[in-house]
Amino acid sequence: MELFDNFPLWVALISITFAQTVKVPLHLIATKEFRPGLAFSTGGMPSSHSAAVTSLATGIGIEHGVSSGIFAVSCVFAIIIMFDATGIRRQAGEQAILLNTLVKDFHRFVSEAKGWAQKGEYEKQKELKELLGHQPIEVFFGGLTGIILAFLLYPLF
Repeated sequence: MELFDNFPLWVALISITFAQTVKVPLHLIATKEFRPGLAFSTGGMPSSHSAAVTSLATGIGIEHGVSSGIFAVSCVFAIIIMFDATGIRRQAGEQAILLNTLVKDFHRFVSEAKGWAQKGEYEKQKELKELLGHQPIEVFFGGLTGIILAFLLYPLF
């Protein structure tokens, strides 16, 4: 089947898996906190989005040449994704932090004002996801991860 011979697709999928998996030990080294859930969440070091799109573009460049139209499309696609990861998604995450703080403060105020502290078990709330986007360094290393993996894996296909 031709699908199994599609190097750009496979290197992108492998890059996503690698970047998501390596987040756990990197976080452990940096913070001494073991959080296996990071492998299945957004944000963090390195950016799996950046690893995916740069490995995809690199794989296309290797197979079709850097002067091909499909390489140009994949590069523009990669730039847009990485810009979005550091811009819009990161800002949404920072807004989520502020909103979560406001909600906690509001509930503390209400509980103190109406005696909610005596209610026994505190009602759990679903917080907004704060780790949505990436810092520029996370996007850089995600992109670098994708390019390196594409060149390392190409001889195996």
